Amino acid sequence: MSFQGFADDGAKFFKALAKNNERAWFLAHKAEYEEGWNAPMKALLEDVSAGIDKAFPHCDLDEPKVFRIFRDVRFSKDKTPYKTHIGGFIPIKRQSAKSTDVPAALYFQVGAEGTFAGAGHYMMEPDSLARFRAAVADDKRGKELVQLLARLAKKGYASDSHDALKRVPKGFDADHPRADLLKRKGLTVSFPKLPKGLLADKKLVKALVDASKVSAPLIEWLTFATA
Repeated sequence: MSFQGFADDGAKFFKALAKNNERAWFLAHKAEYEEGWNAPMKALLEDVSAGIDKAFPHCDLDEPKVFRIFRDVRFSKDKTPYKTHIGGFIPIKRQSAKSTDVPAALYFQVGAEGTFAGAGHYMMEPDSLARFRAAVADDKRGKELVQLLARLAKKGYASDSHDALKRVPKGFDADHPRADLLKRKGLTVSFPKLPKGLLADKKLVKALVDASKVSAPLIEWLTFATA
């Protein structure tokens, strides 16, 4: 099945779920979720994956994954059972790595809070993080990364990380020219804001393909730096 669009452009299902976040309501509207959001997300990621494959000449893309809508409430004070968004990603294929410890060629999320598209290595495991920092500190590879991020910034791609240290980690010069990158525990870029009206349109595929191709060199750098 190819992507034809989500149920609507306003994520009405998730806005309603945010107001009725309980099992009975969700079960009564489960078909709406499956047909209007879950199945289209799977189709979208498959189509984008096929469209960007050649943009990753040195890496293989793994099977796209859609995250479950159920929240893990075991250690949370918030016991609402469902996420108010749907998200999925296209991972880079890498042997002997946790499914979450790989760069993503695309992460896409849509829900009550809005829409987000980006790419990168969100949360690095200790071994991957150590290799990333070694690559950042390396004169040649570190400068390559800075250049990649600068090119992306000029095109409206904002770099970020889920967490960062307050100080440069031990073993590295506190005044290192790439100190900001050494402090990070992951590295991602958010794509420029998508045009309005695309969620319910198959044109969303091309928009995400085009955006993902631009960030592909960074994702390949991350893949080899953390492998």
